[in-house]
Amino acid sequence: MKFQSTRNASPNLGFRDAFASGLAPDGGLYLPESLPCMPDTLLNGDTSSYASLAFEFLRHFDTDHSPEELKALIDRSYEGTFDDPATAPLKKLADNLFVLELFHGPTLAFKDFGLQLVGNLFEDQIQRSGQSINVLGATSGDTGSAAIHGLADKKGVNVFILYPKGRISPLQERQMTCTEADNIFPIPIEGSFDDAQLIVKELFGDLEFKAQVGLSAINSINLARVLAQSIYYFHAWAQLPQSARANDPTFVVPTGNFGNILAGWLAGKMGLPAQHFSIATNRNDILYKLFTTGRYQVGEVHSSLAPSMDIQVASNFERFLFYQLNGDGKQVAELMQNIKQGADLQIPDFDCDSFAATHSSDQEITALIRQVYEKYDYIVDPHTACAFKDLDPSRTNIVLSTAHPAKFPDTIEQAIAVHPTHPALEKLKSRTPVCYEKPAQAKAIREFILANQA
Repeated sequence: MKFQSTRNASPNLGFRDAFASGLAPDGGLYLPESLPCMPDTLLNGDTSSYASLAFEFLRHFDTDHSPEELKALIDRSYEGTFDDPATAPLKKLADNLFVLELFHGPTLAFKDFGLQLVGNLFEDQIQRSGQSINVLGATSGDTGSAAIHGLADKKGVNVFILYPKGRISPLQERQMTCTEADNIFPIPIEGSFDDAQLIVKELFGDLEFKAQVGLSAINSINLARVLAQSIYYFHAWAQLPQSARANDPTFVVPTGNFGNILAGWLAGKMGLPAQHFSIATNRNDILYKLFTTGRYQVGEVHSSLAPSMDIQVASNFERFLFYQLNGDGKQVAELMQNIKQGADLQIPDFDCDSFAATHSSDQEITALIRQVYEKYDYIVDPHTACAFKDLDPSRTNIVLSTAHPAKFPDTIEQAIAVHPTHPALEKLKSRTPVCYEKPAQAKAIREFILANQA
């Protein structure tokens, strides 16, 4: 399997090289040259072994590792790493309503599904090449902690995570700053996640610096992240009762950076029978506007009760745009440059029939947490709560629950007078946070990485 850039101006690469590169030299994002049709075993397979399902999926893309090597990487990523036997259990709340729980990993968020695998792939890369790497990423909350957990104390790698100061939950920040690992460098900056992501992309675009320090990506600009997230859509379908499958299922996905829902849409193009997806956003509703008007309008980022979705520039939208424009890399590059310059764009011939979208204010998020608790005796975090707005009762709805509610105890307590806890989070409260605050400037981050590289 080879992988191409969304901007068509870089050589196609094998899995290992595309993974190691992260961002293509032309500034684009990697996608498979073609999408395979997945076998029926992924739709009706053994739901007790998530690792087996992951192997059956990923072997179509990673043809660089031998089957034995790939299976070992996957087993290390998913066997015994998650605290539920199903890894991603599907819970029934009502006849037409299910919740896919994606918060049973080590950092209690869906990002663990991609970043446990990515951490092991980086370790494999270092062992094969004998060269140290420096991992750079930006986070709006959960990506950073999941990446850190996957790479903490691993030899030959240092991890630099940018995040918006004061705009993530206190427990999300503690998951990044209380690791006590010498190779972890959490970096708060003034501004938004978009500001942090812009710095990351600028540094990856500096090809000389990228080569000098062995820069690698952990954000969902790295294709391995998105592919790993496609797996749990097939896993959800395999757990879905036959009666529910017949009722035109919709996956309802909280998303800010578009990676989580893109993974589902790609799964649909690879044979997942569910072809409907509903985008759930918070007050930063650029994706809601896009999928209801076809217009991409970047605005100001507002803080919210669902901070991981406080995003205006959705990185993975470029991959979706590539398909919308029938693989015209030149046009993708032009539109992305216009977006970078702040232009409002009407996407040409925008086809979004597979998507619905909602947006929720902070007041609505609080009300939705309360409503779900009172109706189903089930507690959802503020991001997942957004997915319960305006559900279509005529369809089977599969809500992706993206984080454990204990990561946002103040919001939950305000809504339902219950203070959720989790032992892994309670342990963090006794540790001393360590972070490295820097100005929101690529130059400052470049200098810091050079001074602390692996």
